Parts: sequence; C-alpha cells; structure tokens
Amino acid sequence: MAEDDLDAFRERWKQELTSKKEEKPLVRAPSTPCGVAGLSGRADSKKRYFYNLKKPISPPKPEEAGCTEEEGRAGGAGGEAAAESEDQPQYVSIARSLLDGRTSPLLDRIQEERTRRKRQYHNRTNVCSASLQQQPERKVKRHQELVDQLIQDLNEVNDIPFFDIALPYELALKIFQYLDRAELGRCAQVSRAWRVLAEDSVLWFKMCTREGYHRDASVSDSPCWKSTLRDCRNSTKTVCSNWKNRVGAISQLQFELGKVLCDVSSCDNFVVAGYTSGDVRLWDTLHWDSKASFLKPNSLSANTEPRPHVSHVQVNSIVAAAAYEDGSVDLWSTGTGGEPIHHYQSPGRIQALALSPDSPVLGTAVGPDVRLDGADDRGYWRTSCQARMPKTVASLVLVPGRGQLGPLAAMAAGEDVLLLDPQDDEPRTLHSVYGHPVTCLDASISHVALGVKRTGWAMNDGGNKIHVYSLETGKPDVCVGSSPGDFTCINLRDGSPHLLVCGNKDRRVRVFDLRAGSSVASLYAHHLGVTSVQADDWKIVSGGGEGLVCVWEMRMGAKLWEMHNRHPVRHVRFNTSTLVTANIPDDKSPRGACITDDDLTAHRRHRGVICHYDFSEDALSQDHILPICRSDYTESYGYNYNISLAVPYDRLSGSHLSH
Repeated sequence: MAEDDLDAFRERWKQELTSKKEEKPLVRAPSTPCGVAGLSGRADSKKRYFYNLKKPISPPKPEEAGCTEEEGRAGGAGGEAAAESEDQPQYVSIARSLLDGRTSPLLDRIQEERTRRKRQYHNRTNVCSASLQQQPERKVKRHQELVDQLIQDLNEVNDIPFFDIALPYELALKIFQYLDRAELGRCAQVSRAWRVLAEDSVLWFKMCTREGYHRDASVSDSPCWKSTLRDCRNSTKTVCSNWKNRVGAISQLQFELGKVLCDVSSCDNFVVAGYTSGDVRLWDTLHWDSKASFLKPNSLSANTEPRPHVSHVQVNSIVAAAAYEDGSVDLWSTGTGGEPIHHYQSPGRIQALALSPDSPVLGTAVGPDVRLDGADDRGYWRTSCQARMPKTVASLVLVPGRGQLGPLAAMAAGEDVLLLDPQDDEPRTLHSVYGHPVTCLDASISHVALGVKRTGWAMNDGGNKIHVYSLETGKPDVCVGSSPGDFTCINLRDGSPHLLVCGNKDRRVRVFDLRAGSSVASLYAHHLGVTSVQADDWKIVSGGGEGLVCVWEMRMGAKLWEMHNRHPVRHVRFNTSTLVTANIPDDKSPRGACITDDDLTAHRRHRGVICHYDFSEDALSQDHILPICRSDYTESYGYNYNISLAVPYDRLSGSHLSH
C-alpha cells in the first residue's frame, strides 16, 4: 500500500506541475473581470477567491456581475450544485457532507470552487489557450524531461546503500553474528549483499553452537542454510553423545611454580588461577601459546617478601582481576596480558570480588565497604561508586546484561540482601528477615536468587529456603525449597530462564521450575555436601566436598559419569562443548608444600588441580586417555595418586577403539 500511495502521489504531483505551467501565462493575459464588483487583474482574482470562500456559493446574478451569456452557461454547473445551499446556512451543508461520509467537506468545496473558476478562465481566454498550443514542442519536451529527472533523483535518494561498499565483509559478518535465526531470515530479504552475509555458514555454525539445534526451528528453504543446519545438527548430536560417554580430550592446567592453588575462575575460553606464591596464571584454551598467559603483579606486591597469597580471581572475555591478602587489586587485559592496566590498594582484606560477565565493571567488598570500578569511553578505569553497608558483606555479584543502564550490584550482608546502583544515593534493601542469614547468592538479568538459613529457635520460621526476587519490581516472585540442610550454592544466570539449580549440605542437588514453584529433580549426589553446581536444558554438573565431579541427565535423573580428585570442587563451569573444574585444597600451607622440600610427591598431592574437558572431538584417540590407562607391565611404575590404582590396566590388542 505504501508503494501504491507513493506512485499515485508522484503522478498527481506531476500533473499539478504541468497544470501550473499551463496556467502561468493566463494571469498576464487581459480578461474582463467577472464576479465581485471593483475587483480586477491578478489582485482581483486573489481577493475574489477569498471572497467566494467567505460567502455561500450561489449562482451569479447578471445585473451584479455583468457576465455574458456564455460565461453564465459555463458556470451553470456550479450554480446548480450550489442552488440547494442557497436557502440554508453554510454549516448545514458542511454537516450534511460529514453525514454523507466525507471527512473534509470544506476542502471539497474549495476544490469545487477552483474547478468552476478554472472552467471560466478557459472559456474567457481562448486566445491565450491557442497561444499555449502553438508553443514549440521543444520547451514542452524539456519541461517533461526536467520533471522526470527530478522524480528519478528522488527515487535514488530512497535507495540506501547501507554497508555494501563502505563496510568490510569481515566487520559486517561480526555484526551479523549477534542476530538470531529469524532476524537472519529477515536480513536476507533486504538486498543481495545482505543475503550473502545472512547465508554465511560461519554465522549459522556459531548460532547453532550457541543456541543448539531444535527440530521445530523455522528455517529457510535455502540449500546453504539447510546444509549448514544439517552440519550443526550432526555436530550437536556428536557433542551430546561425547558428553554422555565422556569422550574427548582431558587436560590438566598446571603451574608448577605456583605452589598451592587458591582460587579459579573461567569464562568462555579463558581460565585464570591464583596461587599462594602470589602468581596469577591465565590460560586461553583456544590458543595455548598465547603470551597473555603470563600476568605480572603490581610493583608493590612483586617487591614484598614473602609475596601475599592470591585470595580471589575473576575473569571475563575482556579483563582478568585478582585480589591479594594484603588488600591490593590488579586488573589485566586478556588480550595483551603483561602489566596491570588498573591497580588500587584497599585498607583491609577483601572478602568478595566480582566481575561482570559481559561488561568492564569490577566490584570489591572490604568489611562493610563496597566499591565499584568501571572503564570509561576512552578505556580508563575509574571508581564509579563507593558505599558502606550496615553489616560486613559476605558475597557480592554483579547483575549481567545491564548494558547502557549502568552497573548494578547485589550484596549479601548477614540477614540482608541489598542492591547498589551508582545512580542512587543509598543502597536499597531487597530482602531482610531477622534470624535468617543468607548463605548463597546469584543474579540473572531479571532476578536475584538467595538461600536463607533456618536458625532453629522458631519451628515455623520457613528457613532453609530459596527466595527469588524480581529486579524490575523489587518484589518476591517465588519461594522454593524446604530442606533440612543449608543451601550452599545457586546457579541462576547460566541455565534456562525458568529453571534454578542449587546444592545443599544434605548432599542433594535440586532443580526448581520457577513458573510452577515446584521441584523438577532431586539427586543424591555428594556425601560431603554440594559445593558447586551448574545446569542447562538436559544435563547437570555438580561438584562436592569429597572431590567428586558428577554429570547427570536431568530428565532421567541418572548419573552419566563421574571424576574424582583429592580436594573439594570449588569451581564448575561448562558450555556447549567444554567443561572446567577446579579442586582447591582448604589447607594452603600443608607439609611438603614448599618447592624446596624433599617430598615433591606430597607437594603435588596437596597442590590442587584444574581439569579442562573438550567434548568436541568426534572420536576417542590415544592421546585423550589418561597416562595410567595407557601403561603396561614394561613400565617400572604404575601408581597415580588421583586414580589410586596399584596395578595398571592390561594392554590387549583390539580391546580399545584406538588400537
């Protein structure tokens, strides 16, 4: 409809320009005035036009107008049309026109008056009309060419080139990778260049890897899209099968000079670890030879003997952060590494360190004091907010997905949960129940989930529950769980929008549906309590205090496989094809922990371990099997402290797929 209206408007405009061109000499031609007495010439025509608008339209009288008989016959049609309104006011005719369905009766009357006057002019100016017909065809043709050229230029203005020429293909592809399946389909209908971009197999492979393949997904009939989706479906099936059968590459991220492992964090393909030696190590699992792996400490910590331990580490796709026992905080770029890009010293030991997963915002808590630092438009880090809480802050999380809204921090301090926004003067209280301290905390883009502990002095106090609050309204949405043990960990941001997975000291992993407020799964997992947990649409990965990592199938509630290491599991993070687990010892200064001790085996035993699982391999190869499983009787030793095998496996020909 928009294109038809535009064409009609252009055609009508073209005719109007042509008619104006024809009417222009008519004003200069001499003519006998007819209408209102005392009006003549060009000014008379203008005054007569407005005069006719003010008075009701009626047939002209011969004695007053002085018109000829031919002019009277020419204006007879207009007189007959206005005869009905002669004996009635003008507003009555306008109202009658509105009742007939015309939305602009006054404009119609004006148009009728213009038509009548135009007919009179044509009848009275035969000489001028004949002269216009005798004009050279060259001028008329030139006039038509100019009008056509003007319309063509307007058509070209509406053709927006977008970035077909100005923007490089690689940069346009990077922009298109943020679109989903439906948006790519719409962009493919814009132009040929956009269709080539939208049908690029790299985009569809990334999209299918990120979102997974669904049978009911609406796809295009393009052969390129179908082949890409088929490859993504096969890849997704292969990765899912490898997850269930524990097929893939298993590697340990070790740093021999770091002494005992203190804290681990991972995001996307980055893994960062802090050690008792004061060193911070960064791994890029996609580029193992990256120079950013060596992160240098600040000059104050580097010159201190002995160097302070690393207490907390955090990483996202942009920066990595570490907090030391002496209260200093360092921040590095994951792309360049090397020297810290930001550093500050706190007056005391840092209890909580939080880094936004999708923006350069860092939060720290020292006692009751909370500080938020962020990067400005030029990349310089500045302190955006400082506030004092009523109690000591035990945990701190930054709400993801804020974007241009600015950072928002959720803090647990005793029985209170508070929200800190730099745009507000004071932090606002989200949850506060006397006698129910908060044990764990997590936040998503729209909700905050917290676990509360029952004190035991009241029988019906409703403790040991998980409360979920809406960030938009600040009101509680749902309250789930009624466990005899304390909730130790919650994962809300990484799973499905309507699912919440949590771990408890009663050795169970629970999954709740926030829409119905009911339990979806309850798994008896770890006999020393659950310490870390994460879930997606079909699987759950949990870690326990006994050092066991378990992978569960959510729908069946069955354990797929497990892996054991000596120390408690303090970190579990997985995506579509990879899994990172960290076993961190509680004792940071055990016997034999020094590199100069004679018992190096005990040193490695108490060090802690970081495991990286890659399930994107299609088949199991010999290099992906642990060394103890590849040993034979010809070797002088076959003992491994992690698996605790006294006798190695027998190597039998044809007993394994890789042989």
